[in-house]
This record gives sequence, structure tokens and C-alpha cells, in this order.
Amino acid sequence: MYTFFSRGIILSGLMLFIHSSAYSAPLGYQGSVMMMGDFSQNWREASFNYAVTNRDAYGFTHLEMKSDDREEKRILDAVTYTRLLSRWNQPDSQSNVWLFFGVGSLQGESVYGTDKRHFDKVMLNPGVQFDYETRRLYFAVTHKLYRASDINHDFTSVRAGFSFYETGYDKTQPWFILESRYTNHLSDKVEITPMLRLINKSFFVEGGINNDAQPRINIMYTF
Repeated sequence: MYTFFSRGIILSGLMLFIHSSAYSAPLGYQGSVMMMGDFSQNWREASFNYAVTNRDAYGFTHLEMKSDDREEKRILDAVTYTRLLSRWNQPDSQSNVWLFFGVGSLQGESVYGTDKRHFDKVMLNPGVQFDYETRRLYFAVTHKLYRASDINHDFTSVRAGFSFYETGYDKTQPWFILESRYTNHLSDKVEITPMLRLINKSFFVEGGINNDAQPRINIMYTF
């Protein structure tokens, strides 16, 4: 009786953790639609995906990138595929490896001396992410390739954070998240942004100001 009861408590707690942590993942439960946005001065991305299984999702993304000097501009519209490659569940933690792939149309303009040239190319966008999360700690590393003919805007992000306190499933949980990221050939420096994250059931929102004093907001909603 004691063993069965204890296992039931552990299993219930684990399922609650898995369900709540999924809202900070790039893929929802089977049959769900996830909408995401990441907006700052030089990076504006809006996307959605539909989970055909609990490990596979197809979607679309619209991304606008700008260089620090505002001279280089890129607009990418792509269809995307997200795959949960591996997941490790422990009683108090979860780790995941995600694979991403996108292909789409890249439009942009670059400055060569006094000339401004426009282009339209096909861009490939594969990537990988590893994340680890407990009810109080979060860590993620993401690397995505943004490649077209003569263009390399590979993107790397490292995130870490902690929650201020534990909450129930129906309550809002505040987190502190610190992210550093770099976009190849669009910036000469690493962007560092401290953010406050609020998670509640099917959505989260993050807001902060980066090391260039530029505001940034991230949102995600699953339904």
C-alpha cells in the first residue's frame, strides 16, 4: 500500500511538471497550436506550429533581422519542422534535445559603398537545442544556421534562469532569465538581456532590456 501510494504521488508530480514545463518548450502536446513572438529593435520574429504528434510539429515563421548599423536588412518567410529528438524525465527535472529545420524565401538589402542592393534567395534554417529544467532552474543552449548563397547569419543563444518560488499549476510563476545571443555578420557583439518571465498554464511572457538599452519582449501561447 505504501509503495503504491508513493509511486502514485511521484507519478502525479512528474506529470504535472512535464505538463507545466512544456509551455517553455518549442512544441506543445499532440493536436495543439503554438504561437510565438520575439520582438526587439534588430530581431522581430512571429511564428506558429501545429503538433501532429507529441514529438513532431510543422509550422511557419516570419523573421526580420537588422544589423546594428541598420544598413543590412533581412526578411525570411519559411515553413518549419520541429522534432523532439530525446527526452529524459527524472522525478524533479526534465532534459530535452530538439531538432529544427526550415526552408523559405529570404529577401534583403545590403550596402556596398554608396550602392544599396536588393536580393531574393532561398534560405535553409536547420538547428538544435538542448534544455534542462526543474521547478526552480532553467538552462538552454540553441544554435541555428541561417544559410543562403553567400550569406551566413548563424545564431547562437545561451539562456539560464531561476524561479522566485514554486507555484501550483493554476497560478502564475515568475522567473528571472538571463540570455546571451549572437547573430553572425549582423552584429559585432554579444547581446545580453536580463528578463522577467511569467508562466501561467498555456502561455508565458518575457520582457527585459538588453545591454544596448533596447527593450525586448517574448510571448508564447498554446491552445
